[in-house]
Amino acid sequence: MFDWTQQFADWLVYDLCGMTRDSHMAQALNFFFYDSIKILILLFVVILFMGIVNSYFPVEKVRNFLSRNKFYGAEYFMASAFGVVTPFCSCSSVPLFIGFVKGGIPLGVTFAFLITSPLVNEVAIGLFVGLFGMKTTIIYVVSGVLLGMIAGIILSRFKLERFLTPWVKEVLANAQRESEVFEAQKTPFSQRLPIIWTEVYKILKGVVPFVIVGIAIGGLMHGYIPEGFFEKYLTKENPIAVPVATILAVPMYSNASGVLPIVQVLVSKGIPLGTAIAFMMAVVGLSVPEAMLLKKVMSLKLIGIFFAVVTICIMISGYTFNLIF
Repeated sequence: MFDWTQQFADWLVYDLCGMTRDSHMAQALNFFFYDSIKILILLFVVILFMGIVNSYFPVEKVRNFLSRNKFYGAEYFMASAFGVVTPFCSCSSVPLFIGFVKGGIPLGVTFAFLITSPLVNEVAIGLFVGLFGMKTTIIYVVSGVLLGMIAGIILSRFKLERFLTPWVKEVLANAQRESEVFEAQKTPFSQRLPIIWTEVYKILKGVVPFVIVGIAIGGLMHGYIPEGFFEKYLTKENPIAVPVATILAVPMYSNASGVLPIVQVLVSKGIPLGTAIAFMMAVVGLSVPEAMLLKKVMSLKLIGIFFAVVTICIMISGYTFNLIF
């Protein structure tokens, strides 16, 4: 869907600016332009869509639908399953996270999506089958969905809504008021649109600076951290290789399809599959650029809790894979 943005970034950096493809700066700039265009388009579309949805469906109705407990955990499974079919990296998932929060979806359920989306998607699944076979792929997909669900359920128990930023609380309050007005007046769509657009503009104005800074950090990491930099720390002789792999992967930034070839190389060099997968999960599910984007919607304490819970779940997944394989 975003192939044209990659082509534009290639043309801008390599053709127009005449930079060589093996230059660290060129790779960083190419990544920056590609991800900036992709994420900003996604951000605009998601916020506009959620604005339209919110204008017709009051926040309380959405929240109540996803909070029904006829089948415990079903809402977390739905969020994780939606994450599987959305081919986004961690930073691309953040705009959808903002839209979920704005729509009144419970925070734990929203976290389940945010965790699963970058880890498991159709592109990663296709590559995983080709690299590691169907059995390993099925186990990975199931573990990725369970990771999102379990982490979402754990995070929901902490009642973390109080750690959302004042900006998010203001957005939620505005969404609630607008929904009530629209519901009461049965306003035609043509009259709703200017109000929706005003809200979209306010949200974009508040979020875009964080997006740009986060992508810039990700671009620098993408261009300047060599792929084999961490391999010496992840050998099977190291009993704490899984935690080391998880922690050292956080400064890196890529999507699942981008890091899977690295995982294959790590495994071919004798690094245990679980350790390599923990490394991949941390690269795509935890990153400094993602934290920069989340800073707009979460307090530092909430970001710390989120990263800690996901880190522990990733380590458990890594050790489990090592036991199975």
